[in-house]
Amino acid sequence: MIWNEPNNKSHWDPEIDPEWTIFGDTVTQAAKAIRSVNPDVRRVLGGISPIDPHFIRRLDGQGVLDHVDVLAVHGFPLDWNLWPIDAWPDKIAEIEAVAPDHDIWVTEVGVGSFGAEEVQVFGVDRTAELLVGRVPRIFWYSLFDLPHSWGATTRHREAEGSSYYRHFYMGLIREDGTPKLALDHFQRHTPAMGIMQWFHFEDPRLDDAVQWLRRLGVTHLRTGLSWADSYRPGWESWFDRQMEKLEEFETTVTFCFTPESEGVAPHHTSPPKDPMYFADFCARMIERYAPQQALGQQQKAVA
Repeated sequence: MIWNEPNNKSHWDPEIDPEWTIFGDTVTQAAKAIRSVNPDVRRVLGGISPIDPHFIRRLDGQGVLDHVDVLAVHGFPLDWNLWPIDAWPDKIAEIEAVAPDHDIWVTEVGVGSFGAEEVQVFGVDRTAELLVGRVPRIFWYSLFDLPHSWGATTRHREAEGSSYYRHFYMGLIREDGTPKLALDHFQRHTPAMGIMQWFHFEDPRLDDAVQWLRRLGVTHLRTGLSWADSYRPGWESWFDRQMEKLEEFETTVTFCFTPESEGVAPHHTSPPKDPMYFADFCARMIERYAPQQALGQQQKAVA
């Protein structure tokens, strides 16, 4: 997956790139680089949030859609979006209408337990009713609650009010490692539903995550490798450990987050000064973790 929520200010700065032309070039160069290393890997356009067909038309006008195989969408109708959960089929249809030749994946869908765990139980079951069989891939966000001490990756943090604090209650498992009511309900929908779980640099939850994913019967996982983290000391060891632990799953890996030194502005949301540096990162990650395999071997990794 090339980037994450590009049309969301928390992940791409529209003040620097108001027409998303830098983003379009970034995706195109990255997609070409991935294909040059392994043409069998499916290239997924970073999940959009909000679900906006006009944004997809804009990228199509730049020729971006010619270089990706899958379009991804994110939706959180009971927490952040201004549409009801029953609108999911209509939201999928809006993107299908402007990109009929592409598969549509729901790479983040979730309902938090911020107000009540029973709301999350309803959200898991209703989401499955609406999306299983409607799209090829569904990734529930997320397995674990975000620890309060870590902070959420948003631009305005506490100034967002309750919207910010909802980030910490999206998991099926609490920060203390105990399961919520929705966990058993989610298990009823695997393997049709997968899990989206970000792992922070040297995340201590990695081993526990693998155990939980096995127990739940999850076969499809989405996670990320941060371009910014690749500038940290010891990044190779951490990336290798993460990907080795996740090898048994069919994994969609998201490449995103700009290193401060490589952005137009020194921030992870900044467009890169040179999109080719990001493309090089993507190519190196594919070469390292999803190299082209001999004919007849199963290709499991999905970018």
